[in-house]
Amino acid sequence: MKTVRLTMAQALVRFLENQYISYDGIEHPFVEGVIMLPGHGNVVGLGQALAQEAHRMQVWQGKNEQGMAHTAVAFAKQCKRKKIIAVTSSVGPGAANMVTAAATATANNIPVLILPGDVYACRQPDPVLQQVEQTHDLSLSTNDAFRPVCRYWDRVVRPEQLMSAMLSAMRVLTDPANTGAVCVAMPQDVEGEAYDYPESFFAKRVHRLARRMPETEVIAEAAEILKNAKKPMLICGGGVRYSEAHEEFRRFAEATGIPFAETQAGKSAVVWDHPLNLGGVGVTGCSAANEIARDADVVIGVGTRYTDFTTASKWLFREDARFININVSDFQAMKLDALAVVADAKKALPALLDAVGDYKAPYTSEVSDAAARWRKELDRLDAIAFGEGYVPEINDANAQSAFQFAGDLQANLTQTAVLGCINHCIEPDDVVIGAAGSLPGDMQRMWRPRGVDTYNMEYGYSCMGYEVSGALGVKYAIGDRDVYAMTGDGSFIMLHAELLTAVQEHKKINVCLFNNASYGCINNLQVGHGNDTLCTELRWRGEDGKFSGKFMPVDFAKIAEAYGCRSYTIHTLAELKDAIADAKKIKDVPVLFDIRVLPKSMTDGYGAWWRVGDTAVSENPRNLEAYRDHLDHEKDTRKY
Repeated sequence: MKTVRLTMAQALVRFLENQYISYDGIEHPFVEGVIMLPGHGNVVGLGQALAQEAHRMQVWQGKNEQGMAHTAVAFAKQCKRKKIIAVTSSVGPGAANMVTAAATATANNIPVLILPGDVYACRQPDPVLQQVEQTHDLSLSTNDAFRPVCRYWDRVVRPEQLMSAMLSAMRVLTDPANTGAVCVAMPQDVEGEAYDYPESFFAKRVHRLARRMPETEVIAEAAEILKNAKKPMLICGGGVRYSEAHEEFRRFAEATGIPFAETQAGKSAVVWDHPLNLGGVGVTGCSAANEIARDADVVIGVGTRYTDFTTASKWLFREDARFININVSDFQAMKLDALAVVADAKKALPALLDAVGDYKAPYTSEVSDAAARWRKELDRLDAIAFGEGYVPEINDANAQSAFQFAGDLQANLTQTAVLGCINHCIEPDDVVIGAAGSLPGDMQRMWRPRGVDTYNMEYGYSCMGYEVSGALGVKYAIGDRDVYAMTGDGSFIMLHAELLTAVQEHKKINVCLFNNASYGCINNLQVGHGNDTLCTELRWRGEDGKFSGKFMPVDFAKIAEAYGCRSYTIHTLAELKDAIADAKKIKDVPVLFDIRVLPKSMTDGYGAWWRVGDTAVSENPRNLEAYRDHLDHEKDTRKY
């Protein structure tokens, strides 16, 4: 057996260089590159290895460990999980910063390889800088915090352990049913230790994404259930996109006449104006999808995890509704007591279509009528304006905040009108990305994708701060096309360091910053359940000792300019249209639109319920009213 003497870090990089993925006759490298923020724990061992061994792979410089890992998550998501970026950090705080991003990846079933530096395996210099000593277990380090948020976790304490660790890591990263974050911790002394590795470990290794076929008996059972359905409904989940079953899903819907709703991850698998597309479903869904869902007797979920937002905390669907779930994960396929079709959507949908024969859903005009009502509502949302004494109908009980904001920050735009304007102004193949606040709800309801796979929403973890970093990851994935990050001011404040990376890399990302001087989504939740505003608005502290003063006039455009971005401050729709048109001419400089939008001007409702922790005992009668409403809804929820 031929061997080559390399350090553990050198062997790791050489191994990653030679990992490929194959699917549907297509083969390409799996690991696009590595994003790193050097520090003690990765700068010497792994840093040297990257300089020596990284030939095909790109190396990027990150600015914040969480941000650069979010960049990797968005990249893999946009690439339908068929390419990844590895992320490495130093010991201690650098590693801990990535825990949030690892959780984001795992919650969304997105592969990302986390390579944190670790404390010394030999323990001789302990405690080293940034080491947390646990007196009950000296084997613990910061990197053990990755265990609950990763699909696979390992620590390489001897250089020869790298081989089994990385083979297991690749197994999980390329497993559609069980992918997510993978953490392989690297003690800084072991990174530099040498071993005689077999040359075969570095041979080209092709990981084949085998498409799991459905069982014939299960397909037959599913077909019998569906043939007896009077009001069936499809749910298009993220698995449709990751499987690249776009055409199979559309063909199944058209052949059977079954309308479909979209989850956040499934949105843009089919363009928005398809006659059977009901739009978003659930808590952040629209009236059309929720009306049909409420009456559905058979629900075919394709590649969905059935989060509480999709099911409206299991309240949306009838107690006697039957579920057929097509999913590569048996865990996900069994949810809601469904008939589990554990298979790849691209294979299962044609098989089910053949089995149902000439079945046609017996709808008359219910679907088209619901869609028409929703499109009329979309027109209204696009046109909502503020001024001349008119207050938006949405959340108008809190209109005082809108009036005061309009005076403090000279703004009169509504969030719905701004979102509609951006949607109409950008190109059909541009990609939008979001994650947190009220924007994901508005976007699942209002965003009208005109191109396939142009919607990249992280809503499994709804991680504030993902938006800017994620936009950079999408840009790495899509090349010359434009990406637009939809972010609130709260998320931007929390994490936007990778905006500087975009400047450094000459990557044009468009940041649409909805500046309403508040954490508006949480403020709505807070006030809507009977509480007074507390720490959810960006106001000066007032004479009463509370945050009751004027709204804080943060100039986000100047922040972006200081980084080297092009920026626009927007007060009117005309200014927004002009700014977008002007920004389209820019090729290699990031752009930020500081858009002044009014609080309480987002979408709301549309026939769903979200279960939150309402208060059973309170001196505030509004809390008790909210609790009674909670109990009323809870009676009508499915139990499992």
